[in-house]
Amino acid sequence: MLYSLKVAGAQTAASLADRLGITSVAVRQMLGRLHEDGLVAFEDSRETVGRPKRFWHLTDSGNGQFPDNHAALTADILASISAVFGDAGLDKLIAHREAATLDHYRTELADAGSLEQRVQRLADIRSAEGYMAETTRDAAGALVLVENHCPICVAARACQKLCRSELDVFQAALGPDVEIRRFEHILKGARRCAYRITERPGGSPQLAMKL
Repeated sequence: MLYSLKVAGAQTAASLADRLGITSVAVRQMLGRLHEDGLVAFEDSRETVGRPKRFWHLTDSGNGQFPDNHAALTADILASISAVFGDAGLDKLIAHREAATLDHYRTELADAGSLEQRVQRLADIRSAEGYMAETTRDAAGALVLVENHCPICVAARACQKLCRSELDVFQAALGPDVEIRRFEHILKGARRCAYRITERPGGSPQLAMKL
């Protein structure tokens, strides 16, 4: 139930029932227990004439049920590095992490041919790292990489250079014929991070970011 709300966002009990393949009665019972535990909350929305629909979503405690890769400790370490070694030391650390991550991604993507294959492989890698990533296409047919969870969110809030570093890594890993645009961002209040990825034949590397 929590996973479904995490990856699909706010939903009604009926839509959750369809998604999970169980009855609406069972869903409402589970939602009631999760609500008592403070893991989910709801908002009533009147979309048409008649009875309003109740949309359920995760609370902060609900989101906290997903892995955070020891985020609080990571944030403390980053703060200590900045205090002891200054911004230059922190930049050096992030650059080292970026280089190591890029080397790993390039190795994993080496035998992926098309852009779609590369993006799917990247999503698989990110999911293994805890980002609950998936690929889809938007209304215009462009590839979209979606990350439903950020296991380093606390650390990224403390050091937003980590987010910029990840975008740089995506660009370098996917190649110079690709343009990446982030149009949803967890740190800006969105439910997820989402990146639109398009081909730019013959173009030079470019990173387009909507922060």
